[in-house]
Amino acid sequence: MDSNGISDLFAAIFSGTTGLIALVFYVLVVIGLWKVFTKAGYPGILAIIPIVNVVFLVKIAGMSGWLALLYLIPIVGFIFGIIVAVKLGERFGKGGLFSFFLLFVFPYIGYLILGFGESRYRRA
Repeated sequence: MDSNGISDLFAAIFSGTTGLIALVFYVLVVIGLWKVFTKAGYPGILAIIPIVNVVFLVKIAGMSGWLALLYLIPIVGFIFGIIVAVKLGERFGKGGLFSFFLLFVFPYIGYLILGFGESRYRRA
């Protein structure tokens, strides 16, 4: 595939209905993360910045922010994402099933539940 074909592919993916749906899901995640960050004592504005929000999410889960670099390693990043989701759920008093399905698989729902629900953040 030549470079023009690749740019046409990206234009098709990130335009129209698909781009709008992706934007809606991103906004839902940002709204939920904003409240989660606020409950954990961090400025909510950090939820908007793409890489920074991952670093602070790892910190809220109780680990060093530097460990967010593990997301860059293909298989390790996938497993680390599950670990972060489970630890984040534990910090808010949620169980493993909630954490896996609603914080890892469907984060746009889980972060809204954590942020706007009755759960409270516990440091350790």
